Amino acid sequence: MPRDVHVITHPLVQHKLTLMRRKDTSTKSFRELVHELSALLAYELTRDMPMQEIDIETPLEPMKSRVIDGKKIVLASILRAGNGFLDGMLQVIPGARVGHIGLYRDPATLQAVEYYFKMPQDMHERDVIVLDPMLATGNSAVAAVDRLKKTHPRSIRFVCLVTCPEGLQTFHDAHPDVPVYTPAIDRGLNDHGYIVPGLGDAGDRIFGTK
Repeated sequence: MPRDVHVITHPLVQHKLTLMRRKDTSTKSFRELVHELSALLAYELTRDMPMQEIDIETPLEPMKSRVIDGKKIVLASILRAGNGFLDGMLQVIPGARVGHIGLYRDPATLQAVEYYFKMPQDMHERDVIVLDPMLATGNSAVAAVDRLKKTHPRSIRFVCLVTCPEGLQTFHDAHPDVPVYTPAIDRGLNDHGYIVPGLGDAGDRIFGTK
């Protein structure tokens, strides 16, 4: 097992993931569950984020109190399925900036091909959370973080709904310094590079496409 994997076992997270796995879960319900689950995951992802003290006034007196600088957090969505995470994450971290990484998987080679990349300025001051529901072969995740590292962010974290040993191995062989946050490490990959038992194609289930 790679050394920096955080398996999120909170009962609410596990409950909602189980509902998402069911093949008869509707597009509407699946989308709502992604929203709810991503908000819960945001709490775990920001648990040890750096904080700073600011001066405020309570109704009784001035004081110093701690805050996370949300404007320094970048939610980097791997298109298109990663966009399903955004609303829930932004509900918890409303000051975060949003970047997009457009990748598709070549059906013959299963390698990631980039077609779009847009991030905020001054990435060297920012902490990046990479969003992708599935860490399967790991090729898209590796390509995304390869590209992000060229912007020299302060830190990078990767979050997904489901992963597997093959994907984690590929990802951490390339990026051992990037922690992965996930509620589930499934059995493995099938011949088409899909996680089993998994939950199907997350993008198709979020957007109602085939």
